[in-house]
Amino acid sequence: MPFHIEVATAKLHARSFNLTEEELGRTVLDPWLSGRPILLGDRKWTRDDETSLRILEGPELSIQDLAFSQGWANAQRSSGDVTAAKLEAAAEGRRAERGPTALVVKVDSPLETVAEIVAGKETEAVSIDEARERIDGRDPRVAAVILVVQRD
Repeated sequence: MPFHIEVATAKLHARSFNLTEEELGRTVLDPWLSGRPILLGDRKWTRDDETSLRILEGPELSIQDLAFSQGWANAQRSSGDVTAAKLEAAAEGRRAERGPTALVVKVDSPLETVAEIVAGKETEAVSIDEARERIDGRDPRVAAVILVVQRD
């Protein structure tokens, strides 16, 4: 079944109808989860606290269904809201594509190893509680967790 989407802020909205699964993933879910803008209508929509995404799945809407700005009302009547399910499935798919979610590296010199890993890269020190929250909260930006431990 096709998908119908709405990206909205308090004052503005844009909608697209009759998207395939592939189009939904490529043009909406992937950019949304990656923090890249969604190109819809005459705007670039970015994921922030003010912007919401809504995904409906239902029958294809005909030209008559879309006429007179009635497309979204017709989509809501005939479709189900699958926003949470589609975002979770896409995030899970992205995590699976990224490879292992956790690695344990046993080394003689943990400090040296960490220095080699982060050399020349943008780094951020976080508390163990914040790291746990990002992992448990399934932050889609978390690609892997690496534990560097002292070899026995």
